[in-house]
Amino acid sequence: MNDADQTHTASRLISASSASIYDACIRPEKLIRWIAPAGARADIKQFDAREGGRFRIILSFRADIGKTSSRTDVVSGRFVSLVPDASIVQAIEFLSDRPEFAGTMIMSWVLRPIGEKTLVSVIAEQVPQGIGRADHESGMASSLANLAAFVESAWGR
Repeated sequence: MNDADQTHTASRLISASSASIYDACIRPEKLIRWIAPAGARADIKQFDAREGGRFRIILSFRADIGKTSSRTDVVSGRFVSLVPDASIVQAIEFLSDRPEFAGTMIMSWVLRPIGEKTLVSVIAEQVPQGIGRADHESGMASSLANLAAFVESAWGR
């Protein structure tokens, strides 16, 4: 397996319906409240949640861990597939001059109802070689924890 075939995953069982989780993922005013992992904040510059629609998000970090600059990740992408209350597939590129962050990563958010809860699985495929598995999976888990806190709260509904 070469570096371009890297796949990173994270999942979490969340006490919310798949409909409320899907809604939190496709509405920018909700997404901005939870998407940034611990130690970061997000700024949404463009967001058109429809198949083929584009998005651009800037993550700013307190530490020097960014891909675009030492403290930022500029993420540009498009929605490949949107299946209401079930899945979101995105094609993502990091805007960076550094070759280890080049390429298009495919990120899938899969929502599977389990009783009154939802198992949310995030699968990142074709992860650029410059993105370490442990840090990436930790960041995805942090975003999932933020998502859980958001949709399980009164303002997430």
